Amino acid sequence: MSDSVAPPSRRSRRPRRRKPKLDPKVRAERRRSLKEDALNLPNMLTFGRIAVIPLVLWLLDSGTPTDCTWAAIVYGAAAITDLLDGYLARKLGVVSVLGKFLDPLADKLIVMATLVWMVPMGRIPEWAVALLLARELSITGLRSIASSEGVVIAAGDGGKSKTALQMIGIIALIVGYPYHLSVGPLDLGVVDLVVVGRTLVYISLVFSITSAFQYVGLFAEAVEAKRRRVGGE
Repeated sequence: MSDSVAPPSRRSRRPRRRKPKLDPKVRAERRRSLKEDALNLPNMLTFGRIAVIPLVLWLLDSGTPTDCTWAAIVYGAAAITDLLDGYLARKLGVVSVLGKFLDPLADKLIVMATLVWMVPMGRIPEWAVALLLARELSITGLRSIASSEGVVIAAGDGGKSKTALQMIGIIALIVGYPYHLSVGPLDLGVVDLVVVGRTLVYISLVFSITSAFQYVGLFAEAVEAKRRRVGGE
């Protein structure tokens, strides 16, 4: 009599873990919170700064002195909202995660879009824009890594000086035509604003590079301090 062979046992399958479902009230609260964050005044100003980028580029593309002047006015107004939205967020007590993400993003988008647009116009050389782009992307990546490590890197004096010089320089580049200028009784004669803008952007590059090294140093010190603190616990 032949021995009966038992069928191979099936491997026990582990039940898949299902993600816990959020309560509908919690989901609705999160959606409402995100909507409230997006619609508060500081974030609306930030959205407006992003929305005017096509207008600035369109006016620049027209290229007439009047259009370039209007482009500079719109860009200057957007730069003012950059100062205003942070102040309002703190004043009104509506500092949000969405605002912390959008505010630096809006700044970089309008600066880089404008600079890249002016390269084929001959107002700023490619190497300067490439250096600025490399610096901004590197510092953004560094801050993201620092944030994941629980480290906050505050903007130093070099970064603030870079921002101020860059803003004024870009406005001068956007205007982009020679004008007869005078400051009170002082007659400056005919001033080529492209030359002024380039000079200010070049100076801002020096602050950009030095501040980038400062950020790297601050990041290394903060991470090392955190490791010593965790190791000592």
